[in-house]
Amino acid sequence: MQTVPHVLRPLAYRAFARAVGANLEETELALDEYASFGEFFARRLRDGARAIDPGRHSIISPCDGVVAAGGIVEQGTMVQAKGRNYPLAELLASDALAAKLEGGAYVTIYLSPRDYHRVHAPCAGRIQAYGYVPGALWPVNPKVVARRDGVFSRNERVVIELNCPELGDVALVMVGAAGVGNIVLHGRGAQELSSAALRRVGERHRMELDVPVARGDELGAFRLGSTVILVFGRDRARLGLSEGQVVSFGEAIGQIRGGDT
Repeated sequence: MQTVPHVLRPLAYRAFARAVGANLEETELALDEYASFGEFFARRLRDGARAIDPGRHSIISPCDGVVAAGGIVEQGTMVQAKGRNYPLAELLASDALAAKLEGGAYVTIYLSPRDYHRVHAPCAGRIQAYGYVPGALWPVNPKVVARRDGVFSRNERVVIELNCPELGDVALVMVGAAGVGNIVLHGRGAQELSSAALRRVGERHRMELDVPVARGDELGAFRLGSTVILVFGRDRARLGLSEGQVVSFGEAIGQIRGGDT
């Protein structure tokens, strides 16, 4: 990862932020402390920049972005874009996990270069596993997704398996893309995983875990923009979202079914 000369960092990052509309008031560090564009893209938020929705039964957005698609898993398929569907089992690289989530609600969130690029737990529970799936690095912007079949199920991705009380099994998929040189996963006490290192091996990799996670805890980070897909089990989650809706990490995007606020 190429280092940006110290004196040029504020100028370079401000120019980028102006070009894409990124909010520099939320950055954790001073701009000259980000040694590379990769570090800047994966910047953390300053304390107090976001609040976690306090509702006991709220499901929070795991990231910033725009809702690209959503609905219910029907006969094992999900909507990629209008007129283009793809199999959940291919996305998850697991027939067994896909069967558990058949009939459940899902949402696809596109992260553009302007967005905060870290990904967080949408619910409290336990991380069960991280699974790396090698693949292509096609762009995932809406124009490409609308005209190319199987982008999410063919691109490099990481499947994070969660189990949350009242929600049961939950899958959170971080999809890599062109310009995303690395997905970093934080094992919360376990070994950290990097997609760049796993890509060199070129094989699937699975890490079994049993690690507690609080709602809003950080799970991983992207370099540049990409996509997060969140899938729940049947009759577990009620998501109140519409295509094109802008969402922010920490805000409520739905409710646990049967739970009040």
